[in-house]
Amino acid sequence: MTTQPTEYDGPLIPMPELTLPALRQAVAAVAPSRLPELFEDMQKAFVQAGEEGSVVPIQMFYRQWGVVVAIERHPEVARRLHAAERAMASEDPQVRARAIREAGEIVRAAHREVEGG
Repeated sequence: MTTQPTEYDGPLIPMPELTLPALRQAVAAVAPSRLPELFEDMQKAFVQAGEEGSVVPIQMFYRQWGVVVAIERHPEVARRLHAAERAMASEDPQVRARAIREAGEIVRAAHREVEGG
C-alpha cells in the first residue's frame, strides 16, 4: 500500500542568518532566479556604503533580502504575494485594494520575522 504525498506547508529551509553567505545560499535554494538581483543589490549597497561612509546601506541590504527569504521559503506565502502583486495591475479598484492589503500583510509579517518578533 502506498500513501499519497501530502503537501507540506512549512518552510522549505530554516530562516538564515543575515549574512551574505547565508542569504546567498538561501536565495539559491528558494528563489534561484533572483540571484542576479541579489548580487546587483549587494553591489549597489556596498558602493553606497563606501560613498556615505556608513554601514547602513549594507544593513538595509541584509534586511531586504532577509525579508525576501522569509517570504520565499514558504511556498504558499510566496504564491499569495506574487498573486497579489499581479492583482495590483487590475482595472478593478476593489481588486487592487485587496491585493495591496494582502501584499502589505505578507511583507509586514516577513519584516517581523526578520526582526525576530
